[in-house]
Amino acid sequence: MDLGHWVMKSNTTAEAVDLESMPGHCIRRLQQIAVAVFLQETESHGMTPVQYSALQGVMNAPGIDQRSLARSIGLDTSTIGSVIDRLEVRGLVSRNASPTDKRVRMLTLTPMGREALEAVIPSMLQAQERMLDPLTKPERAEFMRMLRILVVANNELSRAPGEV
Repeated sequence: MDLGHWVMKSNTTAEAVDLESMPGHCIRRLQQIAVAVFLQETESHGMTPVQYSALQGVMNAPGIDQRSLARSIGLDTSTIGSVIDRLEVRGLVSRNASPTDKRVRMLTLTPMGREALEAVIPSMLQAQERMLDPLTKPERAEFMRMLRILVVANNELSRAPGEV
């Protein structure tokens, strides 16, 4: 792909640029669409994509600390605190002090959290299907393969690098 048409022609003059040809613009739009579809499909559960990721992350690693959870789902440590606050208020996760470091908070799903996670999974999976609906099965696999390449290759550029 020729990227030259994205660059200003001189230091002082900007040229008209087709936003739809810019990967950053399309990725941002796709993120907006992904969130909208997720929220539509999971509306009855009152869960955001980030809350779902946090619950699933705790389910995958019971007793995980907040910092490790943030890293595992690609969130910054200041954001994960408020996400866990909301999940704790709803009775979905519990925080417990680490036996080795009282400053570290270990996370576990409550029985209600496990039920909420199990209840939202069919809607979450339906959202994933809807997002990829315009693609054929082979295109879906190729899109996901290329998406993972971009995420892994650019992970360290993120303000909150995830575990890849």
